[in-house]
Amino acid sequence: MHSLKSRVTFIDWMRGVAATIMLQGHTFDAFLRPEDRAGAFFTFSQFIGGEAAALFLFLTGATYGMGMNRRQHLPPGRRVLEALRRGRFLFLLAIAFRLQSWIFAWGRSPWQDLLRVDILNVMGATAALISFLALFSGIQRVRWAALTGAAIAALSPVISDLSWSSIPTPLRDYFLPSAEMFSIFPWGAFLAFGVAIGSMIPLVEHGGWNRVMQWSALLGFGLLFGGRYFGDLPFSLYPRSEFWLNSPALVACKLGIALLLGSFAYLWCEYLAAGGWSWVRQLGTTSLVVYWVHVDLEYGPWFAQYRQHLTVPQVLLSAAVLIPCMVGVSIAFTKLKARLRHRHEPVPVVELPIRAEAQRRRA
Repeated sequence: MHSLKSRVTFIDWMRGVAATIMLQGHTFDAFLRPEDRAGAFFTFSQFIGGEAAALFLFLTGATYGMGMNRRQHLPPGRRVLEALRRGRFLFLLAIAFRLQSWIFAWGRSPWQDLLRVDILNVMGATAALISFLALFSGIQRVRWAALTGAAIAALSPVISDLSWSSIPTPLRDYFLPSAEMFSIFPWGAFLAFGVAIGSMIPLVEHGGWNRVMQWSALLGFGLLFGGRYFGDLPFSLYPRSEFWLNSPALVACKLGIALLLGSFAYLWCEYLAAGGWSWVRQLGTTSLVVYWVHVDLEYGPWFAQYRQHLTVPQVLLSAAVLIPCMVGVSIAFTKLKARLRHRHEPVPVVELPIRAEAQRRRA
């Protein structure tokens, strides 16, 4: 049960949870009418939904770190190059996603939308910037990845306080914290922390995951309450810092929630779940497809006439319909991928018994 397969299962389950809270959060953001946005439903939805991005970055970092583990036998330069290629792949996905969204909204979307920085852009750019972590191995990479994440979080208020007027806007958006879009500071910190977790996996002895998850839960509680405590202090080390924009305390809180969710996901998948198929895990295995499709549905031209026109009950109903639909999209994509893989598998050569016997006689 404590195999790599079970560990990947609980990571997929975490991605599924992130996808679910993302779906409800984006549904409220896209369709709830303005007069209801000051209410408790919208506030709670966006508070919970805001954790989805941190989870996706954190889990992408864990996968990134596991990839570095698999390439540990390569020379140092080759390891960094492979890590850069992974970042390039994520960045190309971001460009393709933005281009497709712009084409689908042809005539209603300015060309500047092609340069908008989204979570996929931040994933690719951050992965490229921290590719140097592939130079390290074992506990060294865990330490350096954690320090890198802490440095990104700690520097975020400093980055906000710098003068960016001479920097072109498309480049500035990747670094300058903003309430309108994602940026490397502070969101890239979660990817770096994820690399630390992914790099730690081969260091855990067989049967040691229960204790690891206990410590993860304790650390998660510590980060959550510690971040909240320091975020509420009346003074700060920084001249200007906003909790919901660039504060290291916010990063600590979100990271703490991620660690707590990871502990619960492991407990659920390892001991509480009955096994078999899970719709949450199903969403997690195709989270990129779910993200891509639902953004087009909710922010694209398809349902534009309903945007910011629905009441709270109507939005809740929309989310209740959307989530099963995305599960269906996930299942369809999984089956299509399996069918294509099966089609391209080489056909095994089966030697007929009569032919084999004849060949033996000739021999």
